[in-house]
Amino acid sequence: MTTIRATMAQALVRYLAAQKVARDGETTPFFAGMFGIFGHGNVTGVGQALEEHRDLLRYYRPQNEQAMVHTAAAYAKMKNRLATFACTSSVGPGATNMVTGAALATVNRLPVLLLPGDTFANRAPHPVLQQIEFPMAGDVSANDAFRPVSRFFDRIVRPDQLLMSLPEAMRVLTDPAETGAVTLALPEDTQTEAFDYPASFFEERVWTIRRPVPPEDALLEAAKLISESENPLIIAGGGVIYSDAGDALDDFATDFGIPVSESQAGKGAIPWDHAWNVVPIGANGGLAANRIARGADVIIAIGTRLGDFVTASKTAFQHPNARVIGINVAGMDAFKLGGLPLVGDARATLIALGEALRGEGTVRDIFESGRPVQALKQEWEAEVDRLRANEGSDALSQAQVLGIVNEAAGDRGTVINAAGSMPGDLLKVWRTRDPKGYHVEYGYSCMGYEIPAGLGVKLADPDREVFVMIGDGSYLMLHTEIVTAIQEGVRFTIVVVDNHGYQSIHGLQMGSGTPSFGNELRYRGEGGVLDGPPVPIDFAANAESLGARAIRATTADELREALDAARVESRVTVVTVEVDPEPRVASYEGWWDVPIAEVSSEDSVNEARADYEDAMKKQRTVW
Repeated sequence: MTTIRATMAQALVRYLAAQKVARDGETTPFFAGMFGIFGHGNVTGVGQALEEHRDLLRYYRPQNEQAMVHTAAAYAKMKNRLATFACTSSVGPGATNMVTGAALATVNRLPVLLLPGDTFANRAPHPVLQQIEFPMAGDVSANDAFRPVSRFFDRIVRPDQLLMSLPEAMRVLTDPAETGAVTLALPEDTQTEAFDYPASFFEERVWTIRRPVPPEDALLEAAKLISESENPLIIAGGGVIYSDAGDALDDFATDFGIPVSESQAGKGAIPWDHAWNVVPIGANGGLAANRIARGADVIIAIGTRLGDFVTASKTAFQHPNARVIGINVAGMDAFKLGGLPLVGDARATLIALGEALRGEGTVRDIFESGRPVQALKQEWEAEVDRLRANEGSDALSQAQVLGIVNEAAGDRGTVINAAGSMPGDLLKVWRTRDPKGYHVEYGYSCMGYEIPAGLGVKLADPDREVFVMIGDGSYLMLHTEIVTAIQEGVRFTIVVVDNHGYQSIHGLQMGSGTPSFGNELRYRGEGGVLDGPPVPIDFAANAESLGARAIRATTADELREALDAARVESRVTVVTVEVDPEPRVASYEGWWDVPIAEVSSEDSVNEARADYEDAMKKQRTVW
């Protein structure tokens, strides 16, 4: 057997560079490169290997370990999970900084490979710098924090363990049902140890992503349910987009006259103005989808986790005999809400289910069933127009700003956001015809994701106009990747919406009966609490100091001019705009289960608790 002598880290880099994926006959590299911040725990191991093999795997230098994982996740999302980055950090805080990114990737089912440095496998110099000593077990390190947020975890304490661990890591990363963060903890001494690896280990390997179809009896059972239903409803989740199932969904909805609602991850699966698209559903939903959902007797959930926002904390569906059909590659998701599970690829399953429905002789009066759908859709779109216009106010509203950016983005621009009130507002007022035109991370709702994601999306599709929408609170958390984008010559537009604090949770707080406390960005007042004047922060000056072009906009016309200027810039442009946090975009008959204090000395809290208990009565906990 021919062997190649290499350190564990050198073997790792060579192996990753040789991995490819194939779907529908198209083969592409799986790893676009490796992000890394070096310290004593990885600079002489993985760092040395990346330098020696820089012709095989491109290295990117970010500014923050959490941010680089977000960038990798956003890239993978944009590539429909068919490509990603690896991320390496040193031992200690560099490693634990990646834990939040790992959780985000796993919750959103996005493949990222994390390679944190670890303490010495030989333990000779212990305790080493940044080591957490656990007195009950000698093999525990800070990296064990990755276990609950990773889909696969391993610690490589011998160089030959790569031969078994790396293929297992790739199996998970390329499995649509199991994918998420994969963590291989790399002790710093093991990274530098040599082994005679079989030469075949470094040969190109293609991982084929197949399109499984549910068994025929399950398809026939689902077809019967749909054919006998009176008010079916589709929920389009992210799996529709990852599967490239937009055309299949269009055909299915049109042929059988079934309205389509959207989750955060599924928005854009079909165009917003499609005749059967009733757009957002759930706690952040709109009037059309939420009213249709209330009376739906069959809910066809395609590629969605059916999280609490989609189901309005299980209050969205009030038909007493409602049934769920779950189309998902992951069995866990297909079975949710007592669903009839159709475990399979979204596109292939929709096509097969359509054939089964035609075999059932399903005929719906599309004209008659379409009339109430179209009436609700028109009512909702008129409300969206009203929100975007913000007439009668001199101050800009958040919805108005989103509408102006939407106009600038056109049919192909991509909007990026995460956390706060903006995801809910975007789900309602943003209009997209492109399945990659809407990129909102709402599985982990992670503040700080936005700017690193802008870099990831732009790296995935350099020709696309990218608009990062970010609140002032998120900007302050993780704006450092502006520097990385400048370094790499990557251009996109960041719009900072300044509303003086965490206005999303502030609104939730006030709506729950608690007086304003701790959410707005204010000076500490005379009474010792944070109720003084707003803290003035010059976000434009900050962005300019990092190398970006900065523009301040105070009116709608100034915002439009700023967006036009950003389009012709050669670097990142940061547009800052101050908005009035009121008026807020309503919930439109959606509900979110946020518990209210059962006893309180404040009447407003007691009143909110009574409303909360009434709402809980609508929850369906048994299906």
